[in-house]
Amino acid sequence: MSRKFKTMDGNQAAAHVSYGFTEVAAIYPITPSSPMPEHIDEWAASGRKNIFGNTVQVVEMQSEAGAAAATHGSLQAGALTTTFTSSQGLLLMLPNLYKVAGELLPGVFQVAARALAAHALAIFGDHQDVMAARAAGCAMLAESSVQEVMDLSAVAHLTAIKTRVPFINFFDGFRTSHEIQKIEIWDYEDLKPLVDMDAVKAFRKNALNPDAPVTRGTAENPDVYFQHREASNKFYLNVPDVVEHYMNEVNKLAGTNYQLFNYHGAPDATDVIVTMGSSAQVVQSTVDYLNKLGRKVGFINVHLFRPFATDRLLKALPQTVERIAVLDRTKEPGALAEPLFLDVQAAVIDGGRNVKVIAGRYGLSSKDVIPADIVAVFDNLAAENGKKFFTLGINDDVTFLSLDRAEGVEVETPGLTECKFWGFGSDGTVGANKSAIKIIGDHTDMYAQAYFDYDSKKSGGVTMSHLRFGKNPINLPYLVTEPQFVACHRQSYVHEYDLIRGIKKGGTFLLNCTWSPEELNEHLPAKLRRQIAEKELNFYIINAAKIASEIGLGGRINMVTQAAFFKLTEIIPVDDAVKYLKESVVTSYGKKGQNIVDMNNAAIDQGVNALVKVDVPADWKNAVDEGGHAVKPGCESCPSFVQNIAQPINAQAGYDLPVSTFAGYEDGTLPAGTAKFEKRGPALFVPKWLPENCIQCNQCSFVCPHATIRPILATEAEVAAAPEHFDTIPALGAKDLQFRIAVSPLDCLGCGNCVDICPAPKGKAIVMTSIDSEIEQAEAWNYGVNLPVKENPMKKETVKGSQFEQPLFEFSGACAGCGETPYAKLLTQLFGDRMMIANATGCSSIWGASMPASPYTTNQQGQGPSWANSLFEDNAEYGYGMYIGVKKIRQQLVELAAKAVETATGELKEALEQWIEFANLGAATRQRSERLVAAIEAEGATTPELKEILEKKQFLIKRSHWIFGGDGWAYDIGFGGVDHVLASGEDINIFVFDTEVYSNTGGQASKSTNIAAVAQFAASGKRTKKKDLGMMAMSYGYVYVAQVAMGADKNQLMKAVAEAEAYPGPSLIIAYSPCINHGIKAGMGKAQEEQRKAVAAGYWDLYRYNPQLKEEGKNPFSLDSKEPTENFQDFLKGEVRYASLAKAAPDVAEELFAKTEQDAKDRRLSYVRLQKGFEDVK
Repeated sequence: MSRKFKTMDGNQAAAHVSYGFTEVAAIYPITPSSPMPEHIDEWAASGRKNIFGNTVQVVEMQSEAGAAAATHGSLQAGALTTTFTSSQGLLLMLPNLYKVAGELLPGVFQVAARALAAHALAIFGDHQDVMAARAAGCAMLAESSVQEVMDLSAVAHLTAIKTRVPFINFFDGFRTSHEIQKIEIWDYEDLKPLVDMDAVKAFRKNALNPDAPVTRGTAENPDVYFQHREASNKFYLNVPDVVEHYMNEVNKLAGTNYQLFNYHGAPDATDVIVTMGSSAQVVQSTVDYLNKLGRKVGFINVHLFRPFATDRLLKALPQTVERIAVLDRTKEPGALAEPLFLDVQAAVIDGGRNVKVIAGRYGLSSKDVIPADIVAVFDNLAAENGKKFFTLGINDDVTFLSLDRAEGVEVETPGLTECKFWGFGSDGTVGANKSAIKIIGDHTDMYAQAYFDYDSKKSGGVTMSHLRFGKNPINLPYLVTEPQFVACHRQSYVHEYDLIRGIKKGGTFLLNCTWSPEELNEHLPAKLRRQIAEKELNFYIINAAKIASEIGLGGRINMVTQAAFFKLTEIIPVDDAVKYLKESVVTSYGKKGQNIVDMNNAAIDQGVNALVKVDVPADWKNAVDEGGHAVKPGCESCPSFVQNIAQPINAQAGYDLPVSTFAGYEDGTLPAGTAKFEKRGPALFVPKWLPENCIQCNQCSFVCPHATIRPILATEAEVAAAPEHFDTIPALGAKDLQFRIAVSPLDCLGCGNCVDICPAPKGKAIVMTSIDSEIEQAEAWNYGVNLPVKENPMKKETVKGSQFEQPLFEFSGACAGCGETPYAKLLTQLFGDRMMIANATGCSSIWGASMPASPYTTNQQGQGPSWANSLFEDNAEYGYGMYIGVKKIRQQLVELAAKAVETATGELKEALEQWIEFANLGAATRQRSERLVAAIEAEGATTPELKEILEKKQFLIKRSHWIFGGDGWAYDIGFGGVDHVLASGEDINIFVFDTEVYSNTGGQASKSTNIAAVAQFAASGKRTKKKDLGMMAMSYGYVYVAQVAMGADKNQLMKAVAEAEAYPGPSLIIAYSPCINHGIKAGMGKAQEEQRKAVAAGYWDLYRYNPQLKEEGKNPFSLDSKEPTENFQDFLKGEVRYASLAKAAPDVAEELFAKTEQDAKDRRLSYVRLQKGFEDVK
């Protein structure tokens, strides 16, 4: 049977097969498995039929625990049900995995296996999650490539149906889930005959049914539970045979040779590696390489991990084997060794084989394992005194477990072209590379592979695309290290990274830059010029930014550079490439409107012709940098953490750091304020201050998402001593001080919100200008922010006054124009020196704390927010725990102080009394605490009470407790915790960054999403109205609640924040946060304007509910936004998340748009009634 070829990633392959066998998919988004259910949702929306001739019903739940329970319920009701998850999500499903297995239900859990959060969160792949679930009673099937995922996922579904044992079907997160490969795909018609329809009928018959009612899920006692648990053994004994049967069916259809344990290598091997997952491909190519050199080695690829069929493993193992190394992609601290090793060792002993078995750990969080590592394992196996327990791919200079990589290993794949692209998050590089791979895979007889490597910044970080093309299947699941073609799409990278490291001699290097060939000498660092000359590269430049901006594409240069790539590499004829690229534009951007399609087509046409070949001067071979490497302003002296950890990681050299680097940081602690040393210079255009137009309103600083524009107050003397470009004007309202707006050109992301918001009547006081001319401002910025802080000439609770306070949150990894970070920054300006923040996983935790950058920083006294993240689902409870811990210690301090007062006199007595009286008041708490400490120290800590107060003096200050998170957390997965914390009545503040979607996992719908919005899991527009979280919280009566939108009303925001923090009970602030996922047509530079429009159109309401006013006999509810004055539908049409529905489904769009507008009116009406009700009904 010949199957069709298609280019896709592992997630799509898994989804393709699961769709065929599934009736219900109950899901919840988590990286890297989310694309699987997203495909299912899209196919269901477009009417695709499964094997049984039906579409799949997709339900998005509020958490993975919910998805697992819904899966369990749906299976009990008699529908074939599948769910998809990873990592923490699988852990949340654990209780239901035991239930589904215990009740013998044929569910399938598709898992893109991923690391677990321990000392830190990691979204990348290993087997920690599936290994944590191995005891639940599910069968476990592993795949090692995208093709295997396609082939063997069918075996998981078919076996589950036939045996009634549920399956965890898993493959490596990212390395397989996101690797794009050209593979052969199943036609559902070929799989249909394999389904045991009698088993399906029996499953339906066994379902819960009021016509033949039974009881399930009973409670049992010690008398029978054990025996009853043993009763299901026979079902498991049957599984290996059935898996083998279906593998043979697949082998017949596909011409493959799948076994439970596949052996590959010399028939008389003495040394064998056993492994599971994508590393099997690395081991296989290495085994072939070594056997060619005369070694006798082999390897076993484990497919069926549970039940573990010992007899099949021993059968696969050659009789000649003397030594086995088992590789586990997981870590179990404190265990004798990891699980696969323990199973293999037990099997070997059980089979009476006299074989030495050793254990290796490798590849945690997608750490690459390469042939040189595998050679090192074989060398270690054969060595006299080899290590019994070892690690791979790292340098462990603390416990000395690591093996050194073998030297000179050359595993050749003939006819292979390897390419590497350096992109900038959100410039479209990754998307365009996916198109390129699919074009080459689907339109030629070549095989193709693509893998994408990212840092953890949001859009605005570095992206590295690794592409391979060849005449044979490509089984190289590791990064490209010796490319023939390198493209760099961001000119600032020439100073940041070793861009052409490892490039083949005579290869091609394409640099996207705004420089002319004549200016390259001046702008390219000497090392790069030397490499270009020594490697005799074909060097081209292109000014894609100019082309893209002239066409109207802004920063999206992807189609220009993609066209250039096809022109330079000639992998396929350039005319064909242009034709296919234009077809891909329609697929990718058709929903966004014809004008977007036209602009991208223009970009393709121009990209092909805009290349400039650079004649490399001979003297580049001897290039040296003039005057050494210039240190970035502000980085002249940096802490050891920055020097030893942050800088190597940021230069993409973190892979080389040894274990000892993390001595002292074992628990995952990150020092505060390291982001300021990055100085990435990511923007092409940055703001320039025009003092003559400035009215000193500080609004530009107020809205800046990255705290890169700030007002500075300086004395005459400080101005006189300043570096050049430190222009000032006399400060309004601050006697004898000079004022300037300072900009950090190297930290700015160039969004332009500052320019947009500037209200100066004489013309904008800020304009965007090229970073090249503004770099000179870096020195002046550095000088300004390090000046002694002046006493605030204004009230800090005002818009202008707040900006004279130092932001203790700066230079985060958030997207340019982010709608969330300006709120976080403002809170740190008002309360940062005494804040404790618990942060839910999501965008706000990724921009808040991604190794190695900590944007939360300290003031000149070393005080600042303490910040911590536990998980996604438990953040409210985590913050509550922080509060309770501090509260208990402070209560003890109050008791100690009360006792100390009895014997104290004079200043000490007064200080103690004052502190006790206002112990729980935030305002001026630092001054009262400092007074008390000074009084105790002046008199000497003469009593045990005073001594203890001094020992615990860090707790004297009334802390400001905050719980941060997005709407996915607050409305969905963490809602139970949010509700509990609000109900507790304690003095805790919850701040919700409401983007109305799951921003971090890629824009899935949450209960905050409005009707008609198109999001992942709402491919045909969301059909249920937005949950009113504020109203729910107000129903308690004692919770302070506010809804705010910075761009719409800054004064209302200031009032809400100040009142919430001062309120002595729980408070909830819900903040409208425009997001890159919304597809704002005017661009993220209009994020603040979008907030204004949302309120003016009646899409978002502003209000405050203050229970304290009720106690004073006043109306506690204030509806702060006026009646809508702008067109609601126009607002919706300005965002792709709504506008795309009108293109994709015009018939329903009209109706849903009307419904979402009516919902907004009804919501506003409920607030009007509330306000009126408090006034009228006393």
